[in-house]
Amino acid sequence: MIEIIACTVADLSTLKQLALTTFVHSFGHQNTPENMAIYTRKAFSDENVLLELSNPDSQFYFAHYQGEAIGYLKVNFGPAQTDLKEASGMEIERIYIKASFQGQRIGAQLFDFAQQLANTKQMSYIWLGVWDQNQRAIQFYEKQGFTAFDTHAFYLGNDRQTDILMRKDLKQ
Repeated sequence: MIEIIACTVADLSTLKQLALTTFVHSFGHQNTPENMAIYTRKAFSDENVLLELSNPDSQFYFAHYQGEAIGYLKVNFGPAQTDLKEASGMEIERIYIKASFQGQRIGAQLFDFAQQLANTKQMSYIWLGVWDQNQRAIQFYEKQGFTAFDTHAFYLGNDRQTDILMRKDLKQ
C-alpha cells in the first residue's frame, strides 16, 4: 500500500537524494555525463532544493512504501509555475519513481493525487512539460486526457532540449 505524504523542509536530505537518483536514472543514459553533471550540481544542490521546499506556492509529496520514500511529486501554483503562472492552473512539475518500483502504477497514483489536489483547490486545468524524447511519458499523459499546446526550451547543462507543454482541463 502506497502512502502519499507531504514533504517539509525537514525532508531536505531525503528529497534531494531521491530527486537526484531518479533524475539520473531517467535521463542519464540519453545525455552526456558532462551535461548531467552541470545540471544536477545546480538543480539538486542543498540551496536549490531548500529554496523549492520553502516556496509557499510549491508543494512536494513523497510516495512511501513500508516507510521508504520511493517516489515524489512536485506541483506549483501561481507565480511558482514555470510557464503559465495563471491563478486558475496548477503545474505538475515532477513525478519520479525509483527504478525498482517502476511499472507498479505508483506514478499513476501520484498523478491521481495531483489531480485530486487540483480539484480540491478548484483549479480550471492542470498542465506540465515533458521532454519531447520521453515517448513513454507523453503517451501516459495523453491517456490521462492531456493535449499538447506549446513547447519551451529546457537546458540540461549546455544542451538545449525541447519540452512539450501539455494541458488537461478539469470539470468543475
